[in-house]
Amino acid sequence: MVGQDAFIAVYILASTRNGTLYTGVTSTLMARIRQHKLGTFEGFTKTYGCKTLVWYEAHAVMAEAIRREKQIKRWRRDWKLQLIEAENPEWRDLSDHWFEEPEGPLSWLQRP
Repeated sequence: MVGQDAFIAVYILASTRNGTLYTGVTSTLMARIRQHKLGTFEGFTKTYGCKTLVWYEAHAVMAEAIRREKQIKRWRRDWKLQLIEAENPEWRDLSDHWFEEPEGPLSWLQRP
């Protein structure tokens, strides 16, 4: 059985608006973005603080997603900026609501 998190996608993370960009591909978008946000692994995104999901594109097949990732990685920076701006002109973190904890009637009891 495939979990809810199974979601093949190409994605772009940013450090800040118009900051450092990282293009990646994954078969589990939500889990991968959480790893980036938590700095789970050493590497480019942790070093440069790329934690804001500014763009993603779903794919049905991983081979297609990998092809698209490689294509975007070859693009000039201004093309990547245009791609982001076309769909997310405010550079909102598209994953912000993914990791929020539900606020229940007793949630205040759990806060220090």
